[in-house]
Amino acid sequence: MNWADLIQRSLAGQGITREEAKAILALPDEQVPAALQAAFEVRKVHFGKRVKICVLQNARSGLCPEDCHYCSQSSISSAKIDKYPLMTKEQLVEGARRAADAGAKRYCMVTSGRGPVDDEIEYFCDVTREIRRHHSLEICVCLGLLSEAQARKLKDAGVGWVNHNLNTSERFYPEICSTHTYQDRVDTVKNVRKAGMMTCSGGIIGMGETDDDILDMAFACRELRMDSIPINFLHPIKGTPMEGFQLLTPMKCLKVLCVFRFLNPASEIRAAGGREVNLRSVQAMVLYAANSIFVEGYLTTSGQKAEEARRMIEDLGFEVEAEPCEASASVKEGQ
Repeated sequence: MNWADLIQRSLAGQGITREEAKAILALPDEQVPAALQAAFEVRKVHFGKRVKICVLQNARSGLCPEDCHYCSQSSISSAKIDKYPLMTKEQLVEGARRAADAGAKRYCMVTSGRGPVDDEIEYFCDVTREIRRHHSLEICVCLGLLSEAQARKLKDAGVGWVNHNLNTSERFYPEICSTHTYQDRVDTVKNVRKAGMMTCSGGIIGMGETDDDILDMAFACRELRMDSIPINFLHPIKGTPMEGFQLLTPMKCLKVLCVFRFLNPASEIRAAGGREVNLRSVQAMVLYAANSIFVEGYLTTSGQKAEEARRMIEDLGFEVEAEPCEASASVKEGQ
């Protein structure tokens, strides 16, 4: 693999070919350090050694009519999780305070469900305005399928990012969900961009997809010019259809992150759910390709504590991002 050539083409906005991306996913494990070093050369041009810390808030848990096979909150899940209606404004504002105290620069409020009714949009607009009165946090919401009009209201209230993951390839999508389509998700991403907000959309690795499915999703993220790309690694949860799936190898996770970095050089790439259980003792290595992580847990599973994450970041010679910043202009204008 000619890493110097891949670095140059990635930084020039040309990306890498599908054949090269597939070769990276198939690299012998002993060559992963070279891939990580090359990915880091791309990462540091846009993000230096900064690491953005993000915190999730499960604003409504369970009670979801959708049948996403990986999700403990879905209608077909029997997982033993907390189930509760929409949190109060005071609870969500308090969650933002805790996120700020943990050193987070982005606070993402997430609701289970197919999509919000207009009253819920107004509610999150009000919550966002209140949070922004007290904190300089970047605000992200993940509310399900959105119309352009709903997205515009959120933007006007101060929401900067909307998360809505593609999750996998268009080909494989019917294998993991039947109550909405891959195109429904693409449409939401496009509505977010039309409204003038930043797109946050990635997927989940380890659900039985092929390497070609992973590449389809990676190239789709590039084509849609995602501003922020969370890469989740399946954490099989008892009570979901995927409870018996095997964890990924740490090296496979790192190869996937490298591919996404080469294809999306100026996008935020986040090592997201399942990082702790799939990468285990080598999870610090994600920072060579990714510039962002979650701390303090996920929606229904636990995660790395903020203090431990900060120590991991500093031990590797990286630094916690000190100030909120807008996504790179090169992402907005197209890579």
